[in-house]
Amino acid sequence: MKIASWNVNSLNVRLPHLEQWLAEFGPDVVGIQETKLEDHKFPDAALAAAGYRSVFAGQKTYNGVALLARGAIEDVQIGIPGFEDEQKRVIAGTIGDVRVINLYVVNGQDVGTDKYGYKLRWLEAVREWIKAELAVYPQLVVLGDFNIAPDARDVHDPEVWNETHILTSAAEREALQALLGLGLHDAFRLHNEEAGVFSWWDYRMAAFRRNLGLRIDLTLVSDALKPRVTAAGIDRAPRKLERPSDHAPAWVEIA
Repeated sequence: MKIASWNVNSLNVRLPHLEQWLAEFGPDVVGIQETKLEDHKFPDAALAAAGYRSVFAGQKTYNGVALLARGAIEDVQIGIPGFEDEQKRVIAGTIGDVRVINLYVVNGQDVGTDKYGYKLRWLEAVREWIKAELAVYPQLVVLGDFNIAPDARDVHDPEVWNETHILTSAAEREALQALLGLGLHDAFRLHNEEAGVFSWWDYRMAAFRRNLGLRIDLTLVSDALKPRVTAAGIDRAPRKLERPSDHAPAWVEIA
């Protein structure tokens, strides 16, 4: 089973890219973030024609998440239970014997702002929910745009992206470690130790060409799935297309 995560940064704009990538890369399950579409505008018919069923939760202009799968998607959950939030950032479903949770984590704007505080509260709520999910679904994948680079290997300049900077601050990284502490593992790091492999590059300053990026798109696997992980990586190909998303898909393959 090949499971992927991609922040498409507007599905309306990037649908042709998604259709091309689905045909070429052939994932079995995909978590999409930043669809930026209200539900009645979601292109479920086009994706069905491409061979994928879809469940989604969207809103106008901002956020929006979806799960695509070749097979049935069951036990769908939208949002974090018990956490009131109008922003569409969470969707989960079960495909076969694997539970998949798709997250579009809050950006946080800047350290110390109200949005930063919201991000930390949101991450704590996610952690408590995933703890409960693991008790029910031991074979669990948590994927998405985490808006957190796990460590210095995951940023192009650790002196700039330091523990006082948004996306790499100490509190954000501690929140990610607390999530991993539930019994989750960064699938990419199970097979790749090198630095400088990124999933996001700013549109400015020729950042992609110069590889000035961050690895903030993650696929996390549970203890039960860890032995089944055969490969994981970042597919840079869609980032090379005309008018691309600023993110590239992250993926994990499970035997």
